[in-house]
Amino acid sequence: MDQAKKTITYFFLVLWALIVLFPFYWMVLTSVKSYGAYNSEYIPKFFTLSPTMQNYVDAFTSVPLGRYFLNTIVFTALTTAIMIVVITLAAFAFARLDFRGRNGAFVLFLSLMMIPNELVIITNFVTITNLDMRNTFQGLILPSVTSVFYIYLLKENFEQVPDSLYKAAKVDGTSDMKYLLKVLVPMSKPTLITVTILKIIECWNSYVWPRLITDDEAYYLVSNGIQEIRENGFGRENIPAMMAAVVAISLPLIVLFLLFHKKIMAGVSRGGTKG
Repeated sequence: MDQAKKTITYFFLVLWALIVLFPFYWMVLTSVKSYGAYNSEYIPKFFTLSPTMQNYVDAFTSVPLGRYFLNTIVFTALTTAIMIVVITLAAFAFARLDFRGRNGAFVLFLSLMMIPNELVIITNFVTITNLDMRNTFQGLILPSVTSVFYIYLLKENFEQVPDSLYKAAKVDGTSDMKYLLKVLVPMSKPTLITVTILKIIECWNSYVWPRLITDDEAYYLVSNGIQEIRENGFGRENIPAMMAAVVAISLPLIVLFLLFHKKIMAGVSRGGTKG
């Protein structure tokens, strides 16, 4: 009976995996079909006998996709690095520093998660525009250097460390910053790695804000580059070349997730469990 249940469970898991992975397979398959072969298929084929890499060449030559990649790497690296510093200091303040109104301030801080993103985007757009930071990396980066959820996740992780350890460190004359860097950060490494990976994915997939705050091609990210390819590259009709660009843009994130998916799950579960 147990074996039958296990067989049925695995059958549905495999079926669900095929359903989820099929769009990725179709994307890759389309990207290696020639433009003529794709348009000649009145009935879509689930394989091709004459794959071509020309679509990938077209994706990088029709528009400056390489520059979009470089912009995205700079944006992602700077945003993630600044955010890690900001959320680490904020989480430490809420978890360990004793100041008047700390709990109330944290509840108020958490309430920011209830504000719709559309309202935040409008406010950020007005602020960045008034500061004359449109079409700059500063304008792209500044609104993304903090996260209420990540601060909460890291705060919960810091609070798992016994208070007695903090008090003992203070008796020995250890400063708050040294305690944070030498004790809390190493002990919270799985959560920090998880937050870093999730932020990289978030920055790489960022579309609405970069599209709103930049209209200069010199600051386009890969997500905006897709639209540029569609409008001014090889046209809307060349679906294989478009799919090649999407594959090239998606591949770094897929590899990143496959390499670190266990750390992501471990960090999230650790950050949300006390005791």
